[in-house]
Amino acid sequence: MNRTPFGITIAYGMPAIGAGYMYLLMSLYVMKFSTDVLLIAPAVMGVIFSISRIWDAVSDPIAGYLSDRTTFKFGRRRTWILISFIPISLGFLAVFSPPESIQGQSLDLWMLIAILSFYSAITLLNVPHMALGAELSEDYHERTRLFGVRHIGFTLGSILALVSMSLLISEENSSDGNVRLMARNLAFFAIGAMSLMIFYAVSRLKENPEFQNRVNKNPFKAFRDVWVNPHARILIAVLFIENIGGAVIGVLTLYVTQYIVEAPAWAPLIIFAYMLPSALSVPLWIPLSRKFGKVNLWVFSLAFTGISFGGIFIIPFLESVNDRLIVMFAGAFLGGMAAGCGGAIGPSVKGDVIDYDEYLTGERKEGSYFAALNFVFKTATGIMLLVTGFVLQFSGFIPNQPQTMEVKIALISLYGLVPLVFYSLGAYLLYSKFKFGEKEHAAIKQQIQDRA
Repeated sequence: MNRTPFGITIAYGMPAIGAGYMYLLMSLYVMKFSTDVLLIAPAVMGVIFSISRIWDAVSDPIAGYLSDRTTFKFGRRRTWILISFIPISLGFLAVFSPPESIQGQSLDLWMLIAILSFYSAITLLNVPHMALGAELSEDYHERTRLFGVRHIGFTLGSILALVSMSLLISEENSSDGNVRLMARNLAFFAIGAMSLMIFYAVSRLKENPEFQNRVNKNPFKAFRDVWVNPHARILIAVLFIENIGGAVIGVLTLYVTQYIVEAPAWAPLIIFAYMLPSALSVPLWIPLSRKFGKVNLWVFSLAFTGISFGGIFIIPFLESVNDRLIVMFAGAFLGGMAAGCGGAIGPSVKGDVIDYDEYLTGERKEGSYFAALNFVFKTATGIMLLVTGFVLQFSGFIPNQPQTMEVKIALISLYGLVPLVFYSLGAYLLYSKFKFGEKEHAAIKQQIQDRA
C-alpha cells in the first residue's frame, strides 16, 4: 500500500471543517431561522431550497468539467479550491444577515438569491476537493483513509456548528435576544476561519501532473462516459435513492425535537450524539473495510441507517418526554455510527469507479464524475426539501405553537419511515447489482499499467 504522508492527509481534510460548519447551519438551521425568526412561510422556504439545490445540481457538472479541463501550473483542482473562498464568504454572509429593512416578497427574493449564491459558490470548493481526494492516492484502501479523514474534518466542523446553533437557539428563547446580530457575527467568524483553512490546504497539497489535460474537450461526451460506465450507473441509482431518504433528516431534526419530542433545548445534544460517533467510528470502519470489503460494509451502513431512523417513528406515541428523548438519542447515536462508515467508504468507492473509467477511456475526469454524482444527490435533496416544505405548510403546521397529532404524524413519517424505506432499498440495490470490488479493481489497474 502506498501510504499518503500524514501531513498531506491532514491538509486535505482541513477545508472540510469549514464546509461541514457551513453545511450544517444551512441544512439544520436556515429553514428554522427563516420561518421562526424572519417569519417566511415554510412553503416559500421549501420552494427556495428546492430551486437552490436543483440549480446547484446543474452548476456542479459545469464546475466539474471546468476543473478537469483547467491546465494552470498551480493545479486544476487547487486553483478552483483557492478562488472559491471569495464567493463562499459573500454567499454565507448574505444568508445570515438579510437587511432588517426588507420584508415580505423582497425578503423572500433576498433569501432566494443568497441561498442560490452560497450553494453555487461552495460547489467551486466541493467538487474539485472531492476530485482531488481520488487523485491523491490510487490505492484501493488508502483512498478510504483519505476520505475518512475528510469525513472526520467535515464532522468536526458540524460539531462546531452545533455550538453556534445552540447559541442561536438560546438567543431565540431569550426575551431580549438579538438572533440576527448573533447570526451575522457567527457568519463573519466562519468565513474567516474557512479562508485560512483553504489557504493552508492549497499550500500543502500537490497534484499529479500526469492527470492534467486528460479529458475530452466535449463536455457532453465526458458526462456520457459517466452514464456508459456500468458501475457508475448503479452508484447513481443508489445515491439517488439514499438521498431521497436522507434529505429530510437534516432539515427536520429541529422541528422534531421542538414539536414532537417537546424538548427543544436538547436539540444540539441530540445532533452531537449523531456527529460524535460519526467521526470517532471512522478508524474502526477502515480496517473492517479491508476485512469484509468496502462495498459489503457500505451496504451494511445503509441498511443500519434506515433501521436507526425508522425506530424514531414511535416517538409521538410515547407519553413521557424522557422516553421520547431516549428513543431520539438512541436513533441519533446508531445512525451516526453508520454515517461514519458511509462517509469514508462511499467516496472511496466512487474513486474506484473513476479508475474504471480510465480503463475504458484513458482519461482522468474525477471532477466530471463527482459532479455527476453530486447532481444526483442534490436533485434528490431538492425534491425532498420541496416535499417537506409543502407537508409542513398543508398539514396545519403553525410556527412556535403546539402541534396537532396530524402534524406530528406527518413530520415523524417524513423523519422516520421515509429514511427506513429508501435506505433499505438503496442497500438492496447496492448489494444485488454492484459487482466491482477489490479484485476487479486490481485487475483493471494492472491492465492500465500494462498499457502505459
